[in-house]
Amino acid sequence: MLTFGHLDASTHFRDQQKEETGPVTIINTFVAPEGKEHEVLAAWADDADYMKKSGNLLSVQLYWGIGGSRLFTNVAVWKSTGHLRAALGTPEFASHLASYPDGTVAYPHLYQKFAVEGVCGGE
Repeated sequence: MLTFGHLDASTHFRDQQKEETGPVTIINTFVAPEGKEHEVLAAWADDADYMKKSGNLLSVQLYWGIGGSRLFTNVAVWKSTGHLRAALGTPEFASHLASYPDGTVAYPHLYQKFAVEGVCGGE
């Protein structure tokens, strides 16, 4: 079963979802239990397929750490926090959490693009 941790103790993912804004990017790092990396990958693929069917997921990409890493990072852009909340709040999505191997920890956090003059745009 998937459990959740917090990268920023002052700003929890559940509180971020209350903001009415968009588009938003969820960056979610998963720590797979040792030897269970492919099981985490399969569970994530099922989640991503479900989320894509919502019609409100604009893009999604998974990254897998190199050199024997057990870390996966999902970067997904949603139309809005409301659309993300709706997808996360369904019984079908809740059932997906049980498909992750015991000991899998996820660290989701919401972001928006931010412009830094001369370096990167915020559009």
